[in-house]
Amino acid sequence: MALCGGVGAMALPSELIVHIFSFLSDRDKLRASAVCSRWRECLFYPALWTELKLRIGGGCNNGSGSSEETPRLEFLMRKFGSFVRELQLELAPVEGSLSPLNNDPSSTRMDQPPGADSDPQLSERWRDAMATYLDQVLCVFTSIRNNRNLQKLSLYGDTCILQQEGLLDSSNLHQIHQGDKKINEIQQLFMELLSNSRQLRWLSCSFMLGLVTPCSLACLSNPSAETLQHLSLLDHQLGPLISPSELDRLSNLHSLALDFSDLTSELCGLLASPRRTPLHRLSLLLNGAALEFKPLEGTATEDDWRALVRVSANLRVYIMALEVDSSELLRVLKPSLPLDRLHLDSYSTLVTDATLELISQQYNKTLTHFLLLRDDPDFPDLSVNRNEDPLVLLAWRCTQLAVLVIHGYTVWSHNLVAISRLRGSSLRVLTVSEESIDFDPDQSVCMEGDPVHNLVKEVSLGLGRVWHPCLDSSLVLSEPTQHFHRELHAFSMGM
Repeated sequence: MALCGGVGAMALPSELIVHIFSFLSDRDKLRASAVCSRWRECLFYPALWTELKLRIGGGCNNGSGSSEETPRLEFLMRKFGSFVRELQLELAPVEGSLSPLNNDPSSTRMDQPPGADSDPQLSERWRDAMATYLDQVLCVFTSIRNNRNLQKLSLYGDTCILQQEGLLDSSNLHQIHQGDKKINEIQQLFMELLSNSRQLRWLSCSFMLGLVTPCSLACLSNPSAETLQHLSLLDHQLGPLISPSELDRLSNLHSLALDFSDLTSELCGLLASPRRTPLHRLSLLLNGAALEFKPLEGTATEDDWRALVRVSANLRVYIMALEVDSSELLRVLKPSLPLDRLHLDSYSTLVTDATLELISQQYNKTLTHFLLLRDDPDFPDLSVNRNEDPLVLLAWRCTQLAVLVIHGYTVWSHNLVAISRLRGSSLRVLTVSEESIDFDPDQSVCMEGDPVHNLVKEVSLGLGRVWHPCLDSSLVLSEPTQHFHRELHAFSMGM
């Protein structure tokens, strides 16, 4: 403090102080702003805050609730919202289950519609959490509505728990104070932001309840329509959020993320137009629970995929399938689809050995990431017999496989060793939960010592590095929509 008040510190020009503070982290910048008024003035110089990454709620900040963090969000948005160039925001209005009577273990991971006999008067916690969510979204868009320098906007709503209690629609909005007014204002502010933007390059809105409507993209300014390179629109509750005419405007897209059901044959045909910039990354979310409302009829056919690949030779596709039956999977996994990453996640639905056989044969030259997860106390065996494991065949056939994650299915120890030896050091990530590993008693008799120790030793030798099974299944079983949002972000950037 003495230094700050001294002649030397006061004599430094503001530009030099700003340059010195540019080497600080965001957290240290905010701490330094409390030193003195001069530092505070310099630390809120726009050049220091071109990028802002925030996660509000979800127990991520010393256990404080989402509503308690609203003043902090208001302060940051008021200071930086009008000039920030990159804004990445995750909103988690509530942590854990809203209903104390809900004992379903799957309720913490995936959005499920409320039961037919659910109470029409939604819980007080639901109303409070939804009101907090609306206030926070309103705060963000009020601050950035006139920001013409915004180049990247990435929004994710960790709202699956809210959707268990009730959907954000006209039948429930009246239970929230000024709910209808707030949601209309949010949608208007979002469209105002799009119309005011001039150099938007990245637009991602994932599971932001009530934000995006089928009319939103029509407000995107012509300059931003020319500069936009990534578009992600994901929302389980609505129909298609982008029309063919709006997609036709966005001729310079490099990456795109949609619900699988929204990728119609018509949209795929537009993406295959030679007048467009070739598409490099395509991320698709297939939610089995939503297929009743968003069926697969009319989605891209084999001919559509062939035409798209002819124009976009470097195209790579990432698919996450949530609670999808194997018969539906076989419908969407077309031979010409350039599948790079595949994530199969479920509670009760089983992936069959025939499905894995198809995947390993069709995508043997393109598949790099394969995640097979099932959150159920039973661990079914995928192999017909213990010596013909489809996962071993997948590791053998898919020559580009670099990431393999397994939980919820039985993996025999000797097959795990075989996978490590087949892929070797090229398999950068091999994550298998401890509960999924089983040992063949016939082989254990012939081996000396602890079977777990022997397994760790053999797999480590096969991979050429130290390996251990995953002891905490919660590290593997992340919330699917959050995992998809973050993974598509890295995937779309080519990482």
